[in-house]
Amino acid sequence: MRFPRRRRFDTAQIQENWQPRLYLRLIALVLLAAYAIAFVLENRKAVPVHFVFATADVSLIWLVLLALAVGVLGGILLAQLERRRRRRRQQAGQPLDSGADLVGRDEAEREA
Repeated sequence: MRFPRRRRFDTAQIQENWQPRLYLRLIALVLLAAYAIAFVLENRKAVPVHFVFATADVSLIWLVLLALAVGVLGGILLAQLERRRRRRRQQAGQPLDSGADLVGRDEAEREA
């Protein structure tokens, strides 16, 4: 039985396909994952959290992640509200940025 030969790689082709940005991103991703693991391991101590009506002992990492999730969710909701406000103004024919219109307001009032 004959085994197929291994394919030989052309070193010129490897150099042509060298993508330093891809490898830089991979290294950054690995470093970020290592940092996240170290962050979780350092913050696993339980801390008391005082709510209005109760107190709970929660791991610090869960508290940090909860605060992050609330912040991300709040940012998404605020972005949606801003987008809706802009869309309604655009449909009504009003200028999108009313703050920029205030600069020339005095000249427009004098001319009228």
